[in-house]
Amino acid sequence: MLEIATLTVSIPILVLIRHSISITGASLKKKNDDAPSGNRNLKSYLATLSLDFLVIVVPMLLFFTVLANWTYFLASLFTILTLLYIAVKRSGGSSPSFEGESNSLRAYVTSYRVIVMIITFLCILAVDFRIFPRRYAKTETYGTSLMDLGVGAFVLANSLVSRQARNITSVSWKTAIVSTSPLIILGFLRLVTTTGVDYQVHVGEYGVHWNFFFTLAAVSILTSFINISPQYSGVIGSLVLVGYQFCLVQGLNHYLLSNERGMDIISQNKEGIFSIFGYWGMYLLGVHLGNYLIFGSHSSGFRSSRWVRMRVWVLSILFWLLTVLLDRHVERISRRTCNLPYVTMVVADNLQLLSILMLADLVPGSKTSILEEAFNRNLLATFLLANILTGLVNLSVDTLSASSITAFFILLVYAYVLSIVIGIADYFGIKLKFW
Repeated sequence: MLEIATLTVSIPILVLIRHSISITGASLKKKNDDAPSGNRNLKSYLATLSLDFLVIVVPMLLFFTVLANWTYFLASLFTILTLLYIAVKRSGGSSPSFEGESNSLRAYVTSYRVIVMIITFLCILAVDFRIFPRRYAKTETYGTSLMDLGVGAFVLANSLVSRQARNITSVSWKTAIVSTSPLIILGFLRLVTTTGVDYQVHVGEYGVHWNFFFTLAAVSILTSFINISPQYSGVIGSLVLVGYQFCLVQGLNHYLLSNERGMDIISQNKEGIFSIFGYWGMYLLGVHLGNYLIFGSHSSGFRSSRWVRMRVWVLSILFWLLTVLLDRHVERISRRTCNLPYVTMVVADNLQLLSILMLADLVPGSKTSILEEAFNRNLLATFLLANILTGLVNLSVDTLSASSITAFFILLVYAYVLSIVIGIADYFGIKLKFW
């Protein structure tokens, strides 16, 4: 748990470093979205995109592989240097250039969601190589790891900026089903393709037929059909989580974590189906936090950055303390069942990530980068392409036999190809969105 929290210090600081570098010259600034496509220079755009990749993605890949044993040292070094940099800039009378509170908060949330995506697409392939530490791979039953955070972070990141968090009038049932249908289709496509090519799938993670897309779809359907005001979603979400946790400690956890399965559909997919309660409770918490911290009730629609930063820091610390208490005295953290301590850990870690990104208020520079904006406009396309490339690599390379040098080279090429393809798509205004 401590190592996960430490990694969550180093990773967002990389983004802060990139943002501070971009102030050094106009050539490194984000392309002007208002300008016609013909006026943009593709070569300069790709050069800036590559610089983003070198400063943000490559160090993250190093953190997850060859530098994994230096996590605490690197986090300490980065923290000290960041604090010194902030102190020097502030004492020198250099004040950050703000784009306005509303735009600043949008930029922080954008960076946060992109970081979650980058960690995800790096880990889903890296885990197949020996260069990736086993302690970062998903746990079997109880425990914590970097990859355990994946699906939880995805659900929470979506909830913080959801329609419900923005207090937008709920959609009709028909619209909700139509908007969720792509996730259901993707779930069945994943099921068919993984079965058809005999792709390695760990049944104990979600079940025989269940997968990540079905979980997202189920949470989306529940949230759409059961309309809860964001002011009360935190309370309702907490009640759902506490009730689910009570059922777990009363014996449901033994059923979910056992290897025995019946022939019925529920027993075959017990982990995926029952964990929906945990993920739905987490989503409702995220809706409340998004409404309370980001969108608020002001006429402008956004809180001030300083107001949000203070509360995000406090909430992150409180959720970490709550996680430790629950893990020790109620039940150990389990991603497989999505129990209460797992939910509080995901919330704590994600709020910590967001709180460090909000230090950008104290660092002169831009609020975002080309790479971040490209990924943010095509998060779904990024995830889908990452899964396709991961499958192709696994089908064409014996990943477990690859040397460290070979593995790192493959991961580097994979990440760069993904970044360039998504970047070019953004450059030409291509956006994959179903709803």
